Amino acid sequence: MILEHADIRIDPLKSSAFEEAILRGVSTVIAQAKGLKGYQVQRCIETPGRYVLLIQWETLEDHTVGFRGSDAFTQWRAIVGPFFVQPPVVEHFELVGQG
Repeated sequence: MILEHADIRIDPLKSSAFEEAILRGVSTVIAQAKGLKGYQVQRCIETPGRYVLLIQWETLEDHTVGFRGSDAFTQWRAIVGPFFVQPPVVEHFELVGQG
């Protein structure tokens, strides 16, 4: 399993609209993607306007090739992209251990 970590920054004054949009986008667009295992959207307490989107994928390619190369990615960005004050920082992680 691969964990996608997207660090997203938005205008804090648009938080309510962004939260509605990101949850709608994940549940209607990303939820249909091949290899999706689950997701979380987290809001930062210390930094208003900062969110982390965590998506579990079966493989790295399910995200980087399958989803990113699809029309669904364009749909996703149309929903959430207008809120971004800068491009999200997206990285991928592999599990080393857990308790």
